[in-house]
Amino acid sequence: MQNTDPTGPIRLLAIRDTPLSVDEVFSAVGDDAAGGTALFAGTVRDHDGHAEGASVTSLAYSAHPTAEGELRRVAERVVADFPVLALAAVHRVGELAIGDLAVVVAVSCPHRGEAFEASRRLIDDLKHSVPIWKHQTFADGTQEWVGAC
Repeated sequence: MQNTDPTGPIRLLAIRDTPLSVDEVFSAVGDDAAGGTALFAGTVRDHDGHAEGASVTSLAYSAHPTAEGELRRVAERVVADFPVLALAAVHRVGELAIGDLAVVVAVSCPHRGEAFEASRRLIDDLKHSVPIWKHQTFADGTQEWVGAC
């Protein structure tokens, strides 16, 4: 699933089962009027941040069929609330390895502070609202589903 519009502020939105590219996302938000571009890359870590640091051996993401539509709604709210010149967000689904990129978002704005704030809102709202679930398997053989990313 992918949605691109090189002319509007929402330049790239995608949920993919293929590896993500920081360069692709950064390129998508390039704008000559931007004084600041903030980029966030979320990676798969070798431990869980909520299960007392339990060692993670495998991880998979799955998305509800409505996930891309909700991602667009999140992006539209960020564009409405900040002076966004360009925005991009991509999330990975499927089996991922430790160190793989799970999500990459970027926002360009006239000034750096706005870019930081808009990027923070984008990743936080994506994690909170977009129906993407993480399935983790731990070294002790237990498993856990985590709602949203």
